Amino acid sequence: MNKFRYAILLALTLSIAAYAQVHEASASSYVPQRVYDAKTKKFSDFETMLAELARAEIVFVGEQHDDSNTHRLERAILEGLMRRERKVTVAFEMFERDVQTFVNEYLAGNVTEEGFLKISRPWPNYAKDYRPLLELAKAHQWKVIAGNVPRRHASLVSKSGLKGLDTLSPDERKYVAAEQQCPMDDYFKRFAEAMTAHPADDANAKKDDSPEAKKKAEEEAAQMAVKMKAMTERFYQAQCVKDETMAESLAQAYNEASANKPIIVHFNGAFHSDYKLGTAARTVRRLPKANVKVVSIVPLENLDTINVDEYRKRGDYVVFTYRPRKVDADKANATTQK
Repeated sequence: MNKFRYAILLALTLSIAAYAQVHEASASSYVPQRVYDAKTKKFSDFETMLAELARAEIVFVGEQHDDSNTHRLERAILEGLMRRERKVTVAFEMFERDVQTFVNEYLAGNVTEEGFLKISRPWPNYAKDYRPLLELAKAHQWKVIAGNVPRRHASLVSKSGLKGLDTLSPDERKYVAAEQQCPMDDYFKRFAEAMTAHPADDANAKKDDSPEAKKKAEEEAAQMAVKMKAMTERFYQAQCVKDETMAESLAQAYNEASANKPIIVHFNGAFHSDYKLGTAARTVRRLPKANVKVVSIVPLENLDTINVDEYRKRGDYVVFTYRPRKVDADKANATTQK
């Protein structure tokens, strides 16, 4: 009888410890945010958004990777879906296809966290920002998708273009989407604009205004423009490979699920899903009948004066979250350290 009571007590203790670990972020302070509903063209609230997302099949959550409040809201999204008794599959841009086996082994408890992190190539901010999401999935036995293309393959395409994929062995090629589409559309225009950042002229440089110097400068500028165009197109192809691979990963998970499909929540940099382009568009191409929603999280220094027109087309919902000015954050850190 004593052994039985001990076993019950031990199980209860372990359960409480696991619950505390999984829910420790829930006890954190309030996250300032405002939610804009693009369909109604009005500000809504976080819980109303969650109720709508709970009816979706695939949800893209576009983030700014370096914003801590964004990551806290990402966890709140998962917890909100859980409260609504939705089974969830969590998908990450931050893990690559070739570590899926290791992810599965960790979720199953067959490898320690230390061992998992040594072989899964986590992002530098994993412990602070993505671990809470993965641990929540682990605690609730949710499937996790490592959906991105391996970095080495994306790097290959950025250097050699799509033809570089033809040099991969069959074992390596399986980590890249079978189908590749890379149209020069609005997505490319946005990508090219982001890539176009010319260094400022050296104000102290001595300028030669002679006809010969002007002609030489024009020729060099033309050559540079050609090189920049080629480089931008290769980098865009690498971006497309990432989008296609993540979209294929999501489509496979969706199609492999049973009739009672879990909702797939995909965390990615906002550029991959804003305006329903990138990974979102390529997922819809593969799953035209799926109910897909896009959430774009936008950190701002002031939540009281938001120019909605600047952001409203980014997703079905745009969540504005508070990001302190760097000077304010530095002051807060200094106060904390005293």
